[in-house]
Amino acid sequence: MEPEPLTLTSARLVLRPLDQRDTDAVYTAAQDPDVQRWTTIPSPYLHEHARNFVEVLAPEGWATGSMFTFGVFLPDGPLTGVLSLTMRALGTAEVGFWAVKEHRGHGYTTEAALTASRWAFTGLGVDRVEWRAEVGNHASRTVAEKAGFTLEGTLRSAVDNKGVRRDCWLAALLPSDLGLPSTTPYLPAPPAAAPPAN
Repeated sequence: MEPEPLTLTSARLVLRPLDQRDTDAVYTAAQDPDVQRWTTIPSPYLHEHARNFVEVLAPEGWATGSMFTFGVFLPDGPLTGVLSLTMRALGTAEVGFWAVKEHRGHGYTTEAALTASRWAFTGLGVDRVEWRAEVGNHASRTVAEKAGFTLEGTLRSAVDNKGVRRDCWLAALLPSDLGLPSTTPYLPAPPAAAPPAN
């Protein structure tokens, strides 16, 4: 049974499913060249794209249990960004996010990523939250690192952004990183042994 759309809160933020009242804010924020450059949203980004995202794609993700999209808001209302958890494999979700330009630099996206990841571990039975971003997207990487994600490497030709294959960074957060239990036992690999001497 898929979870019903729900609202999450943190010290400074409200994460809730997007609805029709958010279409204009999503459209306006997505005009930012940085959002269009580093995400896979359409470019140019039209009002119909925002409407389809808010009214069709985001609700379908919740209904099918494939993607859980939240608008990230300050308690008094303004949209600070959008965050999604996409189910990638059994027990694995991928977090993706973008921030509204005027709300960057306050730690909101890091706080939202941690809040959503904690819910993934405790509410979805996820044992691994992955983060991926195109190599060079240092702002996204900073968010992931501040949220406690461990960088695991670079995947070659792993993302398709507007018809171009690109390399991406991969990092992950585990329940134990937040002091939470896993739903499945985890046996980490032993430390790498030194190569034999010649």
